[in-house]
Amino acid sequence: MKKIQKYIVLSTLFIVPLLLYIFLSMGMNNFAKLPVLTKTVIDVSTINSKFKLENKISIVLFPGKEAEAIKGEIFNLNQKIYKPFYGFNDFQIIVVCPNGSEEQIGKIKKAIGNYTDMVKWNFVFTNDAVVEALYDSFKINQSLDVNLHTSKAFIIDKELNLRGRTDDKDMADGKLYGYNMTSVGELNDKMKDDVKVVLAEYRLALKKNSADRKK
Repeated sequence: MKKIQKYIVLSTLFIVPLLLYIFLSMGMNNFAKLPVLTKTVIDVSTINSKFKLENKISIVLFPGKEAEAIKGEIFNLNQKIYKPFYGFNDFQIIVVCPNGSEEQIGKIKKAIGNYTDMVKWNFVFTNDAVVEALYDSFKINQSLDVNLHTSKAFIIDKELNLRGRTDDKDMADGKLYGYNMTSVGELNDKMKDDVKVVLAEYRLALKKNSADRKK
C-alpha cells in the first residue's frame, strides 16, 4: 500500500508540471490574434519616403479637406489610443491629408501639441487621387465622403495588413474594418483592446525568436 502511495506521489510530482508546461505552451501557440481583413495595403512610403507603414504598427486616418470640422475625432483618438501607446517601439499614427489642408492641420497639431508629445504623430500630404488610391487599397465596405474623410481609424500591422474583427456583434457581417473616432466608447472598449492584441503578438514573436536563438 505504501509503495502504491509512493508511486502516486512521484507520478503526480512528475505529471502535473508536465501538463502545466504543455498547457502554457498551447496557450502561447494558440494566442488569439487580431484577424487580417486586407493583405498588403499601399505603403505611404510611395507618397513620401520620410514615412512608412512597413515594420511599424500604425494607426491610419483620413481627416479630409475640412479637418477643423472633425478635430473632435482626432482629439478622441489622441486621448484614448495615442497617449496609452505612443511609448511603444514602432507604434505610430499616420494621418493622410489632401493637399490644401495644411493650415487646418497645423492648427490641430498646435492644439494637441499643447498637452501631448506628438513625436509619433506623422502627417502626410498628397493629392486627392493618391488619398483615394491609398484608402481604396484597404478594400473596406465604405467609401470616403466628398471631402475625402472617414470617421474610422485603421490598424495596419508591420506586414502592411489591415487588422480588425470578423465577429463584431455590432456589424451586420461581423467585420469591423475601422474604429469610429466619434465614439469614445468604441475607441476605449474595442480599439484599445485590439491594439493591445497586435502589440502583444509582436512581443511574443520577439520573445520566441530570442529563445530560439539561445537554443
